[in-house]
Amino acid sequence: MDRKLSAILAADVVGYSALMERDEAGTFERLRAGRKELFEPDIARHHGQIFKLMGDGMLAEFGSVVDAVECAVSLQRGLAERNAAVPEDQRIRVRIGINLGEVIVEGEDRYGEGVNVAARLQQLADPGGICVSGKVAREVEKKLAFGFEPMGEQKVKNIAEPVQAFRVILEGQAPRQPARSSPPRWVWAAAAVPVLILVLAGTVWQFWPTATVSGKPSVAVLPFDNYGGDEATGRLANGLTEDIITDLAGFPEFHVIARNSTEQYRDKPAAPSEVGKALGAGFVVEGSIQRQSDRVRITTQLSDAKTGKHLWSQRWDRPDEDLFAIQIEISEQISNRLGGGAGLVQEAGRITAHRKPPGNLNAYELYLLGTEKLEQVNQADVEEAVRLLTRAVELDPGLARAWVELSHSHGVLTGFGVEPDKNRVLSAEAAERAVQLDPSDAEAHAVYAIVLGDRGEFGRAKVEFDTALRLAPGQFEVLTFYIDWASTFGEPERTAELVDKAVSLNPGFPMWSARIFTHAYFMAGRYEDALRMLDRLTAENYGRKHWVMRSGALAALGRTEEAKVSVTDALRRFPNLTVEGFANIPGFNEAERQRLIETMRLVGFPDCAKAEELTKLKKPLRLPECASP
Repeated sequence: MDRKLSAILAADVVGYSALMERDEAGTFERLRAGRKELFEPDIARHHGQIFKLMGDGMLAEFGSVVDAVECAVSLQRGLAERNAAVPEDQRIRVRIGINLGEVIVEGEDRYGEGVNVAARLQQLADPGGICVSGKVAREVEKKLAFGFEPMGEQKVKNIAEPVQAFRVILEGQAPRQPARSSPPRWVWAAAAVPVLILVLAGTVWQFWPTATVSGKPSVAVLPFDNYGGDEATGRLANGLTEDIITDLAGFPEFHVIARNSTEQYRDKPAAPSEVGKALGAGFVVEGSIQRQSDRVRITTQLSDAKTGKHLWSQRWDRPDEDLFAIQIEISEQISNRLGGGAGLVQEAGRITAHRKPPGNLNAYELYLLGTEKLEQVNQADVEEAVRLLTRAVELDPGLARAWVELSHSHGVLTGFGVEPDKNRVLSAEAAERAVQLDPSDAEAHAVYAIVLGDRGEFGRAKVEFDTALRLAPGQFEVLTFYIDWASTFGEPERTAELVDKAVSLNPGFPMWSARIFTHAYFMAGRYEDALRMLDRLTAENYGRKHWVMRSGALAALGRTEEAKVSVTDALRRFPNLTVEGFANIPGFNEAERQRLIETMRLVGFPDCAKAEELTKLKKPLRLPECASP
């Protein structure tokens, strides 16, 4: 009997019997069309698959709980749009429930409590609404822009234990209950838990770094076991162990125990707690390699050294045609899951920081909390990030990584139009400080490259990016920052391919990176992918450029009416969003600038601001069609 952890989506039509009684043929046709035109393509687009169809409902499976929730929201939005043109008594509404749990796999079907709970949650949802389990809400709370209103523990049919349920708050909906003055205790812990790790590991966990060096968590990577026993597999095991240590050492967020210290555990079984105590490590990485005929199987796991609890594990089963390529890929994936802005070890530090009184936070913990705020990419949170990171560098002026994130924060505020001249200067100063403090920090070079690019110094920016990529060629953050500029350097097609790689390295990529990936896909002409990235953001997190790209992508795909609505929404939020004003924004090469200007004209953005607004522009780029004020 095969079992696995899956996110299960259950959908059911509201009032199906009454609809069929009123208009059997019409209802059947609308249901068939909705399934073929909306449900099946949307579920496939979110990497899910339908495994059971009923007359008035369906069950679908997803490998990612984020994909499941995003798909559910997309389905309800799509149904609302379809219903707008249908008389009230003919409208098809569905309830959707989502659960994360273990399922029994039998061919194409799925069974077990994981499926049963999803079906019961569906029954608790409002018509046109979504109800999710506590596991789902905890995992996606900080990954998605939707609200989650607690419905309490629900006793449901044929399930022994009560189910903790949450209502997803969609656009236009208000919570039924007044907002809490402070979030429940579990939110502070769960908000920091990466979704991908929970989906793979199959557990909900909380942990704290046990041992630190200079205030940072420490990680020990033990020699990978060679289950094949032959020399070739042994060399692969040694190479993979070495690569993981080297890659992890590129993350300033934590300390990695040296290889000569962990070598003593080769062929010597030891519990993670024993290793942690002996080496002063908070976390232990273990792994094994086995070759069978023409395939190689590699398993890796991360454990909390204090408790010995397994926090994450994953297995790769690949053809061994190119063992070196496999070694590089797996090493990059492991290092990105453990380290970096969305990594396990950094998230552990955030959990600890959240549980401490504000006055007891050290510089490193303030840095961690600042990066968490920055990832939300909205003005209020980014301003809070600046406050936290400024406190961090005041406590420890030599903390290079805090200067890196402070530069990012000021840069994002510039993009939001908040005191742009002041924040542009502060961003540059912080970036230069970071490079001076730690020339070996790849991300410091990347953020300095961004500053240079914004100044139009593309040649110098390219040099800094090349340095960053040389220092950390497989690091998600560095790769993402380069993606933001690669099309400006004249490489739009390659840029889109790099986005594909970045997403494979970090499938649960943070919201701020979706803004960057949108630009890359748009410039490469991959409009569906650009819109998919924009769907991960809320309208409040769009910059001017993102409204232009959304409108242009919709128009390019023939979705003319949606493009017009997008332009109207953009001008409502940014009344001065004109071709002339946009042409003055720094950071584009001429080809990109002309592409965006042509897009704006195509979809109906005005060429010029009103006369009284033109006088406010600094050194406006005069377009022939614009009259003098």
